[in-house]
Amino acid sequence: MVSVVLPARNAAAVLPAALESLSAQTLADFEVLIIDDGSDDGGATRNVATAMADRDRRFRLLSRPHEGIAAALNAGLATARGRYVARLDADDVCLPERLELQARHLDAHPDIGLVSCRAAYGGDGEACRGYLAHIEWCNTVTTPEAIRQAIFRESPLPHPTVMFRRELPALYGGYRQGDFPEDYELWLRWLEAGVAMDKLPQTLVVWNDPPGRLSRTDPRYAPEAFFRIKAGYLARRLARVNSFHPHIVVAGAGRVTRRRAELLCDHGIVIDAWLDIDPRKIGLMLGGRPVLHYNESPGPQSCFIVPYVASRGATDVILDRLGAVGFIPGRHCLPAA
Repeated sequence: MVSVVLPARNAAAVLPAALESLSAQTLADFEVLIIDDGSDDGGATRNVATAMADRDRRFRLLSRPHEGIAAALNAGLATARGRYVARLDADDVCLPERLELQARHLDAHPDIGLVSCRAAYGGDGEACRGYLAHIEWCNTVTTPEAIRQAIFRESPLPHPTVMFRRELPALYGGYRQGDFPEDYELWLRWLEAGVAMDKLPQTLVVWNDPPGRLSRTDPRYAPEAFFRIKAGYLARRLARVNSFHPHIVVAGAGRVTRRRAELLCDHGIVIDAWLDIDPRKIGLMLGGRPVLHYNESPGPQSCFIVPYVASRGATDVILDRLGAVGFIPGRHCLPAA
């Protein structure tokens, strides 16, 4: 029923826990494809995978030269035999009912192409408050519509929590290699293609946060990479939902916000003005556009607003402020940070 695609590189220290968590699943009908992405740890990662495969025939090792996570994931997709494909990383673990509950949900909802779940944070929440806050936010985005509305803020779908129908990569393409986060680009592309994505309310994965994880060390997962890759997808979404296309007003006038929002202009979007509350900015011309106070903003009958302030919590404050004067997310405004 389920193929678990699990790439691993030099992961001998953490891989046993991930594999044991899969071995303990309440769903019995699954396979685990452990893709060794050219580990150079003297065979330690391969030995862990081989030992599990010798013990349980549902586990298979695929050894490959080191080509990166996107290539490893696509190799797993090409080999998968299950009706559904689940993801897990070598340093994360599943709770016992994860595969059963997600597969049951996809069985019961043929209109849903991908299902995630809530995740527990497996790191030091005090030292790494940003990651903890991100997971806490992800856990609040739990419906297909909420996922569609939130996708341009951050990725609401932690990669190791997803399960999707095996035919989706053939229909809409698999993982792409580039200077961007491969999972976020995939969600953006599949959502644009009309794939409905859902999330279970249960916490079924522990998303660990070791110091060497790729999202901490690889520039493809830096904030600017997320803004670069989403600009084109966001511009196309705006073309569909913005009755004033290509014109928008951007909420936020800080230097970083303006730099990130300007990426939309490369895709045909026209920024007419900035909104802000900083009295030092109100009335200025920045990048050839006026800075208006929120109280001076045109109403939803006159403009479409894109909140682009990246500081955590600011977008919710802005949406509340806009909602009080009639702006409806997805119809009159769309948060992008």
